[in-house]
Amino acid sequence: MQAATSDKLAQWLLTSIELDAAALHVGRYCGPWRVSTAGQALASFHLVLEGDCYLHLDGQAPLRLHARDGVFLMSDVPHYLSSSPDPAAPIARQAMRPLGGPPAPGSAGLACGFFRFSGALSPLVIASFPEYLVCRSGDPALGHTAALFDMILAETDSDPQRPSPLIARLVELLFFYLIRHASQREALSAGLLALAQRGEFMALLDQMLRSPGQDWSIARMAAAAHMSRAAFCKHFTGAGGVTPAQFLLHLRMRLATQRLHAGDSVEQAASHVGYQSHAAFTRAFKRIVGEQPGAYRRQSRAAA
Repeated sequence: MQAATSDKLAQWLLTSIELDAAALHVGRYCGPWRVSTAGQALASFHLVLEGDCYLHLDGQAPLRLHARDGVFLMSDVPHYLSSSPDPAAPIARQAMRPLGGPPAPGSAGLACGFFRFSGALSPLVIASFPEYLVCRSGDPALGHTAALFDMILAETDSDPQRPSPLIARLVELLFFYLIRHASQREALSAGLLALAQRGEFMALLDQMLRSPGQDWSIARMAAAAHMSRAAFCKHFTGAGGVTPAQFLLHLRMRLATQRLHAGDSVEQAASHVGYQSHAAFTRAFKRIVGEQPGAYRRQSRAAA
């Protein structure tokens, strides 16, 4: 049963999250240096291609990173990487140098950049994870990611500020390996994947994803999970971090954004997720997504 659950989670990860990564710079820092991608309102990543460095996060002890380690910050978290574990250590303004040749003592080769999440279920999935994930080269379960680091290194060239576009695609693959590993190994705190880790909710989630427009009353959801109403509400809220009704609302609106992005009319999207009233759907969509469904559809079509 656990193996089947892990396989199902892996499938959801690969199909429900859309990721677009962009490498900002790839190169080598020498001397006392500090670098950060914070303050851009984006999720970001740092991969250590050679050498060692330290990740500094507010209120936490410095985290040492070695060659072939990486960190993915799932939102715009205040942070920086540096050559020293001491936050008060002096730094000097350093230009990133190209990789290649023997590294100087104390230097570190980094690939840094940003990524955006899209796809209807991405917010529900990403909310299941901690604010950052670390990929460790010494983790036997992630040993195959060493090949991705090798390929990233092979794509580095002489201009640190204009990295190969293939690096971003390789970073995306690395991210998917990491979140699949995390979903199978970690006890996720809340969200879609935290619910999916509970075998008693697997069949229910499957049905809700396939038929979001059905009349999903509390009684029907409890029956699908083979639980009493009281036990279902208690365990669902404890695992998912929200009540069943709140989860259903978020799920429906995220699936509606997917339909609108694919070209459905507002009425078609509303009907797909169980709304016959245009006004009720518009209110719910604005509450969860932050804008009117018509405006969201126009912007999606213009972007496409």
